[in-house]
Amino acid sequence: MDTPKPSPLHFQGKEAIQHVIDARLKGIAASEEIHGAELPGHYSAAADTAKETTFILLIFWILLREFGFLQTNIHLVIASFMSGWLIWKTGRSAILGYSRLERLHRLIEEERWEIEHHRTQEREELKALYAAKGFSGKLLEESVDILMADDNRLLQIMLEEELGLRLESYEHPLKQACGALLGGLCSCVLMSIALFFLPAWGPLAFSALLISFAAGTVAHLEKNKPLPAIIWNLASIALASGIPFFIAQLIHRA
Repeated sequence: MDTPKPSPLHFQGKEAIQHVIDARLKGIAASEEIHGAELPGHYSAAADTAKETTFILLIFWILLREFGFLQTNIHLVIASFMSGWLIWKTGRSAILGYSRLERLHRLIEEERWEIEHHRTQEREELKALYAAKGFSGKLLEESVDILMADDNRLLQIMLEEELGLRLESYEHPLKQACGALLGGLCSCVLMSIALFFLPAWGPLAFSALLISFAAGTVAHLEKNKPLPAIIWNLASIALASGIPFFIAQLIHRA
């Protein structure tokens, strides 16, 4: 019996291996970490929120100091603002996590539908994948036959091999939200201590330490060099916080 030819509607006029490449790019886009790293989401969320919260409080300190508002009642204003800020960052992290899971579920259902309705084409894709790995001849045919015999295994293989997804890397959005909340709370507590007890220079020193720690920890966990990450993060926050400082100076001189 002749093997049915792949449907051009499924491959859209492309070779099976090119279709696999396009699918892999699609999978990479869908599985991209919300916080821009392959690090588990709660670590990334914690570090990201810690850095953003530190930066916000540093800007507050600069503006309050430059405009002479470092008074006792101003701390209540900061505390009120940071309460809303932490709720926003925690909720946003959870929403983005759910959005990422929705993309994953959509890809799983799309692949499941293709397996059910385009088995011949899925077989061609599978052969292209394993041929690229060095399988050939009878070994290739037998390997493909074994995988095609179990739809659940085939679905997992196609998700991992064709789309490049790693299902175990997806964590619950609430876990990401807890990471964001913890990172934000740590920054709020430490920066508040600096603002209350060392108002002259504490926030500047603590912000440098917090940014360095968060950036260095993430770089270490990602197996990157911590020093360049710390330097670039400190340079970014120095530039960003320097702008409102110089604007305040210009306002005073005007």
